[in-house]
Amino acid sequence: MRSGLLGKKLGMTNVVTDDGRRYAVTVLKVEQHEVLSHKTIEKHGYEAVVVGTVETKEHKLTKPMQGYFKALGGKFYKKLKEFRMASADFPAVGTTYGADFFTAGQYVDVTGTSIGKGYAGAMKRHNFGGLRASHGVSISHRSHGSIGNREDPGKVFKGKKMAGHLGCETVTIQNMKIFDVDGDLLLVQGGVPGAEGSYVLIKDAVKRKQQ
Repeated sequence: MRSGLLGKKLGMTNVVTDDGRRYAVTVLKVEQHEVLSHKTIEKHGYEAVVVGTVETKEHKLTKPMQGYFKALGGKFYKKLKEFRMASADFPAVGTTYGADFFTAGQYVDVTGTSIGKGYAGAMKRHNFGGLRASHGVSISHRSHGSIGNREDPGKVFKGKKMAGHLGCETVTIQNMKIFDVDGDLLLVQGGVPGAEGSYVLIKDAVKRKQQ
């Protein structure tokens, strides 16, 4: 088991290969990551490595975080992430790595926070078809219609698809292919969740054997 990376989503573009095929890719910027510390069962109750990335200035951090980094005696980072792994696989404290942590052709799982859409109706949120455009339907063409029966069951079941808050959820897309690695940029084939400028988590695919 390996750790992973935090990448900043820059946007999407097209890449045309030598054989004339065009692929839609998401560009992720990955800055250098540094292993800061280890979490052990004896001290913390679980095993993990703590990784920092995106260097920042001391005064831009809260007082507790300033003290945390000063205790480590190293640099100040804007982003921290824990990766669960067995102690036998721990990389040494101070180890650094970047976008070359992954290779072209490898499959990864990408996790991000989906773009918030606010309060949305059933057609936008759940792809409902809506009511008929004529024959007595008035002012309620985009409503979701009936949500239950009367005496039996006499209630609305939990989880019923209705209008409500859409987006701002943690979404993971599995088995995404690394199209290319170019310096500190990762080109991932397809679209990843999140707005431009947001950070996403990139890890080895758990449902596919790595080459």
